[in-house]
Amino acid sequence: MADQIKDGGPAFPDGATNEWGYAERGGMRLRDYFAAKAISGLLADPAVPIGGSASDILAAQAYEIADAMLKVREVNNG
Repeated sequence: MADQIKDGGPAFPDGATNEWGYAERGGMRLRDYFAAKAISGLLADPAVPIGGSASDILAAQAYEIADAMLKVREVNNG
């Protein structure tokens, strides 16, 4: 079984926590925020094809980058 990547928790927590001290709300997850930033960078190149399967590939690449960022973040923040 592949290692499951944590989503990093809320990207913009509002301070509300449950009884275990974890943020309950906060909207988008950090993984999605990182992927959004990554795809913005990927799409900054006007030569990048968009549409059809190319869009699926770009989205997958954005999440691969986000997952790598979360792994490094976890290692560095231990």
